[in-house]
Amino acid sequence: MSYPEPVYLGDGGEVTATFRPVHHEPELRTVSGVETHYLATGKSTNGHFGLYRWDTGPQPTGPKPHFHRSITESFFVISGTMRLYNGTKWIDGKAGDFLFVPEGGIHAFRNESGEPVSMLILFTPGAPREGYFEGLAEIGATGRKPSDEEMMEFYLRHDTFWT
Repeated sequence: MSYPEPVYLGDGGEVTATFRPVHHEPELRTVSGVETHYLATGKSTNGHFGLYRWDTGPQPTGPKPHFHRSITESFFVISGTMRLYNGTKWIDGKAGDFLFVPEGGIHAFRNESGEPVSMLILFTPGAPREGYFEGLAEIGATGRKPSDEEMMEFYLRHDTFWT
């Protein structure tokens, strides 16, 4: 493994870093109480990665087992206990635990602890996952009942395949 080809070819470096304070308001709040912070989107990282902080209240929440064909997904538990599915078994992930899922890897996560949980979710490359989370939040907030065909198209558009 070696470093990729250089992208920046200047001599002196540039002032281009961005800072986001911890108390920044989340970009998305769902009716189930999940707050999603878009720390870095695919758009803001030129498609390299997407990094989100996922904060839940004590209520059970999270997707069923699924996989992605074009992106990897990683989970890092910041606080609380998040149940993580590695494709064969559920693991109680605690603060400091990490799960990496390559393309095609079956995975899931659920807060079943009865306590708030905070974790980081990293996608590579930086696919536009905000549309997925925002679409699900809109469906939940409005009570709209999409047809099975509409949901199949939504999941396909967002590289999500249920097992």
